[in-house]
Amino acid sequence: MDEFELIRRYFSKEAVKRADVALGVGDDAALLTVPSGNELAVTTDSLLPGVHFPADLAADAVGHRALAANLSDLAAMGAEPAWVLLALSLPAADETWLEAFSRGFFALAKQHRVALVGGNIARGPLNITITAQGFVPKGQALTRRGAKPNDLVFVTGHPGDAAAGLKLLQSGAADMQDACVRRFAYPEPRIEAGMALRGLATSCIDISDGLLADLGHILDASGAGATLLTAKLPLSKRLLQLHGMEVAQVLALTGGDDYELLFTAPPERQGEVEQRLKGLACPVACIGSMEAKPGLRCLEASGHGLKLTEPGYKHF
Repeated sequence: MDEFELIRRYFSKEAVKRADVALGVGDDAALLTVPSGNELAVTTDSLLPGVHFPADLAADAVGHRALAANLSDLAAMGAEPAWVLLALSLPAADETWLEAFSRGFFALAKQHRVALVGGNIARGPLNITITAQGFVPKGQALTRRGAKPNDLVFVTGHPGDAAAGLKLLQSGAADMQDACVRRFAYPEPRIEAGMALRGLATSCIDISDGLLADLGHILDASGAGATLLTAKLPLSKRLLQLHGMEVAQVLALTGGDDYELLFTAPPERQGEVEQRLKGLACPVACIGSMEAKPGLRCLEASGHGLKLTEPGYKHF
């Protein structure tokens, strides 16, 4: 099977159709139309086996995760996803793996009306690189650099579940129906939540490397500090059942792979934040506040500081 047959069989027939795609898969470049009054948000990410997912993870989960990681970046900008490019290197044309990978990829793409508009396929070690593009009204994009002292710090969902799911997968005894395993294998990007936070959130980032590590990026960009309260972390019942309170808190703070939104907003708008996300059935918790004093402080219920050797994942 050559690359053109591979593209035709697995990456063309299920393409999402959009009116803003003048020319998609099959030519030297795509021709796309950005709606008037919008800016184009663009992000790219690469996933490698043994680094970003277990090498034996089900191929449909790999396809889902690869797209979800990029859509989550768009969510953190408050953008509505539209188009993706896929660059895929494969050691061999494994038809069983490709069918499952494309099924997982397109299931999530259809859910968010994302069109695959081009890319590349080559022979080599498995590498999945996706470039995702979306729209955001001019001047309304969420960024990392707007947090101010006294803003509250919020997080969606239940951080730590994905890290617990990865531990179960690595143990070799994982049930794919386990809530934490599914949170790792099939993360759901918070697209609607990100769009709902336009005009409300003063800063935003998605949690990929760990809550503390990613909050650190907001602090650096905003020139501010923060205090988090571990007692306010929204820990799931399954996470507590698996690991107990102490380890669950560490996983929630440092585990990563949650693809939840971590954001700040003024205290007087807390009710509006909660109401908007409640309407989307998106859990949200206030876990701390921003401060003028630089640095990140993490306080336990006793008032003592929590000491952690690593705030999250490091790429190098």
